Amino acid sequence: MVKGPLKGYHHETYVLCLPGGSRIVKVREPRAEILWFDRRCFQSEEQLLRALHGQITRIPDILDVEGMGLQGFIEGRTVGRSLLWHRRVPDTVFDQIVELFREMARITPDMLSRLSVRRRCEEKDLADDGDSEGFLERLIVFSEEQVFGKNYERFGALFGELGVESESFIRLRKHVSGLRERPFCLLHGDLHRQNLIVDASGQLWTIDWELAMLGDPLYDLATHQYLMRYPADQGRRMTQEWCRVVERIRPGSSRGWEQDLPLLLDFKKAQSVFTDVIRVSQSLVRDGAGFQWTGLPWAALKLQRVLGNAAETLGLDEVPGRSQIMAALVHWYRAGGGARP
Repeated sequence: MVKGPLKGYHHETYVLCLPGGSRIVKVREPRAEILWFDRRCFQSEEQLLRALHGQITRIPDILDVEGMGLQGFIEGRTVGRSLLWHRRVPDTVFDQIVELFREMARITPDMLSRLSVRRRCEEKDLADDGDSEGFLERLIVFSEEQVFGKNYERFGALFGELGVESESFIRLRKHVSGLRERPFCLLHGDLHRQNLIVDASGQLWTIDWELAMLGDPLYDLATHQYLMRYPADQGRRMTQEWCRVVERIRPGSSRGWEQDLPLLLDFKKAQSVFTDVIRVSQSLVRDGAGFQWTGLPWAALKLQRVLGNAAETLGLDEVPGRSQIMAALVHWYRAGGGARP
């Protein structure tokens, strides 16, 4: 039995049953010509998962099949699919997310080194343990060089028409400066509803550790809060519970959260501008189908919202209206921006 490809941005994923029907695994292939917008820290997700077994509860196991390490397929429903349009997470799921944060707080850089988990980062990309500001600076550099700069030839005119220029990074750095020091630990890096699976017995599993990294624990909370879109009261409760469990494991892990969590959330909003302008514009151009005119109003509405969320952080004088954004996208397409490089 082969099922797929399953929905995913970076990979085509297929689910297959091993001979004998004993186990179900997933096989992934990177999608051709897909842009990566997030820094990857570890050499191999499968190697990391092997090391985390016994440390993190309910993650995919790794099966050796003809010399390949394949991830076991987790059967269940994602939190996103289970809740559909409801933003509130049931307490049974909420409590298990808090427990996941507690377990990750225990896993230090030294621990992963002892487990021989290989890093793919260069030395210059690694901040010293506890240097939260240096950690964030390296994420900003990645967005500046690998997302904005690397794609500037194709998307620079569109960014400019939307009011985003290279100077935006100067404003971003000034806005988020002054983070407090916190001891580093393992971060999932992409903890949203589609990466959380509830099985038939109500147990929560965490998948897609490809963007995991070692760094400021408060950054993982900010990323989670930004992606989960909790109702305000549940978001506040998650912050309180997170502070409680990480402080119990490693004192100082929540140091300065009152001042720094809003700054890290602002960074996530700014980061979305650099990625979503590219993703949304790309979504309007399909091979052999030309420009997707019917999707233009939706694209403009999404970009207007993203730009509005990050306007203060990036120092935008004004957020362009929907008609301006639609015009900018059409200009970009007609100028050849929609053509593959």
